[in-house]
Amino acid sequence: MNVDIHDSWKTHLNEEFDKPYFEALAEFVKSEYKQHQCFPPGQLIFNAFEACPLDDLKVVIIGQDPYHNYNQANGLCFSVNDNVAHPPSLINIFKEIESDAGKPYPSSGNLERWATQGVFLLNATLTVRAHEAGSHQGKGWEIFTDAVIKTISDKKENVVFLLWGGFAKKKAKLIDGSKHHILQSGHPSPLSANRGYWFGNGHFSQTNKLLEANGLKGIDW
Repeated sequence: MNVDIHDSWKTHLNEEFDKPYFEALAEFVKSEYKQHQCFPPGQLIFNAFEACPLDDLKVVIIGQDPYHNYNQANGLCFSVNDNVAHPPSLINIFKEIESDAGKPYPSSGNLERWATQGVFLLNATLTVRAHEAGSHQGKGWEIFTDAVIKTISDKKENVVFLLWGGFAKKKAKLIDGSKHHILQSGHPSPLSANRGYWFGNGHFSQTNKLLEANGLKGIDW
């Protein structure tokens, strides 16, 4: 597994790559990609780290694991490639942005445009076997991504963490709430959103207010 990440991340994560759990994880991922169809494509496994250098990071969104159907996953949580139908959670994210931030519903579900503005789109598990949700959970990815969240908390200040749903909310314990901003709500999936736990959370406008209050440019959602 080729760990191709921006130098700003490498400085802080290099020691993680040398730990036994990561070496075992790398072997597992190599084997899975050789024997099965897996997503995202190998060169995009660490895309979140390439698209959003640590130095530029202002906002963190945490997902669970990548989309597991063809041509969807591109290494950024909730994001799909251009010209791919928007999955239900992403549709609800864009609907909330429409009502909260007044932005028109976009044609593309590719969230690289957020990443280049400093939104770090991290899945807790970075790979998945085709059509088998959660198939790469519990193999070591969560240890790595927890270390990533902790690194952001330790090395940065005034980052806005958006924790959507029970799984993401558990990551709050890794974040120093005295120097960062944690916004929590239900998950944008239809199951949660239709019960009233997602729509109206105002996270996108709140994020920009928090960033601007700290002298940072808001995100063009």
